[in-house]
Amino acid sequence: MVAQECPADVRGPISADVRQDPLRVQGPGGNTSIKDGDIMWIKASGTELADAETKDIFVPVSRPQAMAEALGHAGNGSCKTTVLDPANKLRPSIETTFHAALDWPVVAHTHSVATLVHVISDAGREAAKEKLAGLPVAFVPYAKPGLPLTQEILRKATPATQIFVLENHGLVICGTNVAKAAALTEEVEARLQMPSITPAKVLPTQPPPEGRIWAHESWIAQDTRAMSLATAGSYYPDHVVFLGPALPKSDIDHSRPAILVPGEGIALRADATSSQCAMLTCLSDILCRLPPSWEPRAISAQAEAELLNWDAEKYRQALAARS
Repeated sequence: MVAQECPADVRGPISADVRQDPLRVQGPGGNTSIKDGDIMWIKASGTELADAETKDIFVPVSRPQAMAEALGHAGNGSCKTTVLDPANKLRPSIETTFHAALDWPVVAHTHSVATLVHVISDAGREAAKEKLAGLPVAFVPYAKPGLPLTQEILRKATPATQIFVLENHGLVICGTNVAKAAALTEEVEARLQMPSITPAKVLPTQPPPEGRIWAHESWIAQDTRAMSLATAGSYYPDHVVFLGPALPKSDIDHSRPAILVPGEGIALRADATSSQCAMLTCLSDILCRLPPSWEPRAISAQAEAELLNWDAEKYRQALAARS
């Protein structure tokens, strides 16, 4: 029998704590879950934690069935057939498998900027290991979101592990209840906090390309290092999903949400979605915190292609475009 409503503490406190801070969650990124026996409530794919208290964004799934998919015993890892309420047409998060497989009542996954600053470079990851020493943490190599990531997480997990730092992706926090998961999140965020070197946000004086506006993040195009990094590659999955690979310097077919005009600014499509805008802000937030000695490593072209050609991400893009 499915509970009539998602537990209030996952709709409210745990989701509210992360949803209100763009340094932790951007657009439809991130997901939270809570287990109630064999039922697990998890954020639906393409929805935003910002709507947790005003919309039905959580989906009840069968945890045993989702665990079977996580372990490769059933399904394809999408967990679409694990939804318990036939009237609910939303898909569970593409990361449902690791939420189900982790044996903790509460799991929260964020695309924390403080974490991302560290996990996109070798030097940053080494610094994070020092900063998080003494905590029940595991460092997980990059893998495609969904079942491949779940498999990497499970390889690193022990019964005591409550923190998973995901290379070129983000952060996962586990707890016995909402309050403890929230407290551990605050501890990790505090330890990984990085100072922001506030750039001078000067918008270009020349008109932007037709159909575009100058973004507030235009400083990236005016800073030699930031411009080089932004155009060199993509450093985490949601950048690829919502902005495409890297930031292009031109857009022949007018398909890219944002283009970087060297020395001038970033020209954002006038009809850019809120998710695309959020991802551009995320990139800015990361680059203005990245120490000069840390050399970020972009995800591979193959990894980008896997994300761009993945039905699950196309579905998430489509839902986000409607919001």
